[in-house]
Amino acid sequence: MTDIAGNIKYLRSQLPSSVKLVAVSKTKPVSDIMEAYNAGQRCFGENRVPELLNKTDLLPKDIEWHFIGHLQSNKVKSLVPFVDMIQSVDSFKLLQVINSEALKSGKIVDCLIQIHIATEETKSGFSIQELNEGFKTDTLNLKNIRICGVMGMATYTSDTKKIQAEFIYLRDCFHSLKEKYFKSELHFNEISMGMSGDYKLAVNEGSTMVRIGSLIFGER
Repeated sequence: MTDIAGNIKYLRSQLPSSVKLVAVSKTKPVSDIMEAYNAGQRCFGENRVPELLNKTDLLPKDIEWHFIGHLQSNKVKSLVPFVDMIQSVDSFKLLQVINSEALKSGKIVDCLIQIHIATEETKSGFSIQELNEGFKTDTLNLKNIRICGVMGMATYTSDTKKIQAEFIYLRDCFHSLKEKYFKSELHFNEISMGMSGDYKLAVNEGSTMVRIGSLIFGER
């Protein structure tokens, strides 16, 4: 039996106080999430809209929900009222749809820009070139989203030097975007990188959020 509370306590002892722990609860039952909640965890990450919406109905209302999976535009409307942050914004079209639905819901949605840093083509995300081209337009005038930083997923590999290089690249992208487009925006301060297998590397390279599932809830 997985000691969820013990795992959370251990991870907190390993993470600097400045790094936010996002407990990746996708596919996990409500009972497991409640065990984490009772251990003091309040931020959870899901990657499927129907699953997240189902869980919001069954769990405490003070949970902070982060959406971390690929988000289809037609799912934004149902997600926006319940989500605290969308970490996986991978197109300017999606930014516009989120802004439109947030306006209808009367809220401001925090978003992270997902940057493609891995060698796998299956992973989503902007290139830095796409971002530089897009941010020269009026994208920043979207009033109902708050772009809070960047997110990236490293290559699934045992080559720690490769993973480290990808994290360094994401950190450099963050600083470049901050300097060019978000210099006066205090909320642009997040670098979400690092998962169960590589979170220590990520923290060493400047991560402010780690997305951890199996080290908390056990293997799927």
